[in-house]
Amino acid sequence: MKLADVESHMQKAVEATKRSFNTIRTGRANASLLDRVMVEYYGTPTSLKSLASINTPDASTITIQPFDRSSLNLIEKAISLSDIGLTPSNDGSSIRLNIPQLTSDRRKELVKLAAKFAEEGRVSIRNIRRDAVDSVRRQDKNHEISEDEAKDTQDKIQKLTSKYIAKIDEVLAEKEKDITTV
Repeated sequence: MKLADVESHMQKAVEATKRSFNTIRTGRANASLLDRVMVEYYGTPTSLKSLASINTPDASTITIQPFDRSSLNLIEKAISLSDIGLTPSNDGSSIRLNIPQLTSDRRKELVKLAAKFAEEGRVSIRNIRRDAVDSVRRQDKNHEISEDEAKDTQDKIQKLTSKYIAKIDEVLAEKEKDITTV
């Protein structure tokens, strides 16, 4: 495994963690809150984004306009059952989600959720490191590279790991600040 590949995989892990953070609400309307909502549409789990147009007309409202009106009740049900903690209101042609101000208890829960997503990102990076180091050890064992080269490559992999875990920590600190800012 090349160092460039290792770095690329670690960068993707950081980006995936950022996408997970986008699904946590911070008291402001954001269409990405609905990224993880899946709707049971004709027996198939389908992402909400592919079934409806999602808009944020103001800082505290999200409107969902289904492409197919018959899916309105399915979308409403999926949002109610999801873990985003919002109650949909259906007016017959669209769904409105009002984003209430977060309570301090809810903010604490969301900070814990963000920490969980960050830990998943760190674990992903550590798994990438483990796979890369195993690959280097195999090459060393098969005498494809020298012992010094193997040690040097392992040190470089560890430095990359530390760099990308620090990036996740930075993104987490930023998200926690977003969540706790009233």
